[in-house]
Parts: sequence; C-alpha cells; structure tokens
Amino acid sequence: MAKTSATKLEAHPRSAEGSRAARRLRREGRVPGVLYGGGEDPVAFDVDARELRQALAARGAVLDLALGGQSSSAVVKHADHHPVRGDTMHIELIRVRLDVAIQATVMVDLTGAEDAPGVREGGVLEQVTREVTIEALPNEIPESLQHDVSGMAMNDTLFLSALSAPSGVTIVDASEEIVIATLTPPRLAVESEDEIETETERVGEGEAPAAAAEAGGGDEAAAGDSGDNAE
Repeated sequence: MAKTSATKLEAHPRSAEGSRAARRLRREGRVPGVLYGGGEDPVAFDVDARELRQALAARGAVLDLALGGQSSSAVVKHADHHPVRGDTMHIELIRVRLDVAIQATVMVDLTGAEDAPGVREGGVLEQVTREVTIEALPNEIPESLQHDVSGMAMNDTLFLSALSAPSGVTIVDASEEIVIATLTPPRLAVESEDEIETETERVGEGEAPAAAAEAGGGDEAAAGDSGDNAE
C-alpha cells in the first residue's frame, strides 16, 4: 500500500493558440495542458509526452511542476486520451497545498483470492467495485487500498464498510453498503447434458401425437377422396 510521492515534471509555458497548435505539439511528442486553481490565474503549458507518462505511472501522483521559473505542487484533474492508442492528448492539472487534504480516487486491490474457501470449492469471486474515493493529504494518498479476501466463503458479499484505510486516509464514498465483491457458485454457461436430454424427450413426446394425428388426418382425407371418386 505504497504512498505516492512528488514527481518532478518540466513544463513549458505556451499561448492557447487553438486546435491547430495543439496538433502540432502532439506531432512533436508534446502534450498540451492547463494548470489552474490555488487562487491563481490558469496557465497553459506543454510537456514531453514520455516524461508525462513516466510521471503519472504512480496513480494519484503529486507532481512537482516546474513552469515559468516557478514550482507548483499539482495533481491531475482531468486527462483526455486517444480512443485507440490511449495516448494522453490533453491534461488539466490543479494546484494543491501539501498541508491541505484533498479527495482522490484509488483502486481497490483484493488479495488472497486463491486461498478463499469459496474459491477452492469452485465459486466465482467477482469484484463489483474497483475504485473508491478517499480523502488525505496529497503526499499521503495511497496507490491502492488492499483488502484480504482469503476468508470469503461461498455466497459471501464484501461491502465497502469492511475496507480499512491507512492512518491519515479517510474513505468518503457515500454509502458503506456499496458492494465491493461477491463470491457465488459457478454459473453454467450452457445447460447440463441431463437437462438437454430431458428437454429433448419432452419435445419428442409432444410432437409424436401431433405427428400421428397429422398422419391420420392425411389418411382420412385420402380415404374421403377415394370415396368421392367411387361415387
């Protein structure tokens, strides 16, 4: 449950020149962005795409952004990604104070699933909720919240209220009854062979009388025709 630490990132001020200029920056391997908040005016910037990717490798990382001769602590507010490649196309950062708690979204990491009695019995462990909102000082935000599920039995449900957070971190999601995971008996993708055979027999039994009736009806019609022709 490692905590994030500030990562240095060098940015260059830029003038907001529109989409054409942004496309040119991306072709040059840079990502346009905006820094705002903290009671100061927004500042447009661009950063090296590779350096940005490395800086954001740790989820919820606090960035030590060097911009225009000044250094600001900032976190990601929003990022636009390419729909196919996943590359960051534009990023928005917000200034933060390291002594003031902020809210952030972190992953829930379930451990010990292979040892859970329900899983050993063939049950299916499904993680329903993968992210939760927490509040902490920027440098105290964990990369994830880990929870040991090795004690889960068949038909157990893990609720948000069962999760614990490290010291200085508060889980702030609205309801403690949010379902994090369930452990249920395996769901068959297709019916069992016995069920298929039984169903087939029922269909066959239902069709036989109908087929006989149709055959009998055909014979009666034929007999009727013969009688008419005889007359």
